[in-house]
Order: sequence, then structure tokens, then C-alpha cells
Amino acid sequence: MSRRTPRGGVGAVVVLPLLLGLLVGCSSDPYETYCQRVEEHQRALGEAVAAGGPDALLDVLPQLRDLRDAAPRDVADEWQQVVGRLEALERALDEAGLDPSDYDRDDPPDGLDPALRTAVDAAARELVRPETAQAMASVETQARDVCQTPLYR
Repeated sequence: MSRRTPRGGVGAVVVLPLLLGLLVGCSSDPYETYCQRVEEHQRALGEAVAAGGPDALLDVLPQLRDLRDAAPRDVADEWQQVVGRLEALERALDEAGLDPSDYDRDDPPDGLDPALRTAVDAAARELVRPETAQAMASVETQARDVCQTPLYR
């Protein structure tokens, strides 16, 4: 007489913890991590906004990237718009060898390649387009409404 193991005996022992882990992972609040990140970065973002200047948002680009990466689906596109425009400006400035805090569009450094200047100017224009301003307003509103806290203080 042979002893048979019931079907799924060993497999169920292996699969059950995996399924429970997936169920627990799916039941968590999708905004929890994002809202924690908003709170973590409020001070740095607030200081950048208060400081103003040409390089203020570039100084907090790492924090903005973190928020973009943690953003829930309903504002992911808006975060990509904001961060993408800042990254484009940062790349253009880097390629031109320019320090954003020293760059004066009306009085560019001697010897600046006209093509690089055009690239910097184009990236700066894209950053201030209405679509980017609307995206920033959307992420600010979403942080206030969903996280019950402002994006910056």
C-alpha cells in the first residue's frame, strides 16, 4: 500500500506565505509613503521657495525626484512634468558649464557657445510654461488635500 501525499501539501506551505504577503502589500494605503516623503521634504522645499533665485529648485532636485518616485498615480504625470523640466534645465546648464546661481541670461559669460546658450534658454522657457506651472499647482493641491499638509512650509 503506497502512501500518497495530498495534492498541494508541500506546495501550499510554500505558496501560502507568498499569497499572504501579496495581500498585505495590496491592502496598504497607496498614499502613505508619498505623504511621509512630503513631510520629510517640506522644510527643504520651503527653504528653496523662500530663497528664490535661479538655482532654488535645482538645489532641491533630489527631494523633488524622491517625491516624483513616490507619487501616487493620480499625480505621477504632473510630478514627471515638473521634475523633467528641471532635469532638462540642469542638463543644459551642465553641458554649457554654467553655474545656475551665476548665470545671467542678459549678460552671458564671454565665449559661451551660442548653441549651448540657446539650449539653456529653451530649457528655462519650458520650465516656466503654463503646463509646468499647472503641474506644480496640481502637486501642491494634491499634497494639501490628500496628505493634509502643504508641500512646503
